[in-house]
Amino acid sequence: IRFLASHEWGRIDEEGVLTVGISEHAQDLLGDIVFVELPDLGKELDAEEESAIVESVKAASDVYSPLSGEVIEVNEKLFDEPEIVNSSPLEEGWFFKIKLDDSQAFQNLMTEEEYNASCEE
Repeated sequence: IRFLASHEWGRIDEEGVLTVGISEHAQDLLGDIVFVELPDLGKELDAEEESAIVESVKAASDVYSPLSGEVIEVNEKLFDEPEIVNSSPLEEGWFFKIKLDDSQAFQNLMTEEEYNASCEE
């Protein structure tokens, strides 16, 4: 699992598909999540492009794609149960999956240690 400084995480599988969500830290800051807007299937995303929106009782926040690629799946459970992001941000609360243009770029994202250190600053 790797992270962006803007609190998104990505997990890559052996087929070069990246699952994307927001971090435990981000959902803590947002509070109770009440709505998630996800990208359209087939949409081409650029690295660090606004790709989704998450709304909580406190605020709305853009979600950025960690890497470039095509959206091949969205987590439809979030339409009816956005609170899954609060209870399981790194597992059940994922947002979307993209087929990466360049899976090697994954290594350029922050490690968990680097991300945690950036959150403490």
